[in-house]
Amino acid sequence: MSAIFNLAEDAMEFNIDRVAELARLSLKPEEKIKLEKELGAILAYVQKLSALDTKDIEPTSHVLDLENVYRADEVKASEAAEKALEHAPKADGRFFKVPKIVQKD
Repeated sequence: MSAIFNLAEDAMEFNIDRVAELARLSLKPEEKIKLEKELGAILAYVQKLSALDTKDIEPTSHVLDLENVYRADEVKASEAAEKALEHAPKADGRFFKVPKIVQKD
């Protein structure tokens, strides 16, 4: 198995055919050329970023200081099942009643 990426210090090479194979993509020759340029630009930028000194930077998942706002869970009565059963051709208590389709031999 050949390597997909070769991240040399001053050059970056990758096998676009192998990348396409792993992504289950069937690419036309002109698409390969375009994607090879685009992926090369992305990887070159990532390589450029990896040269930065980030030892004093705290890892983050988002650039803004965001927090999820949660509401308290409250048990509430729901009439969803009853409303759904109102439109059922047949019901048996809280359940839909449907014709039997599996038979034992």
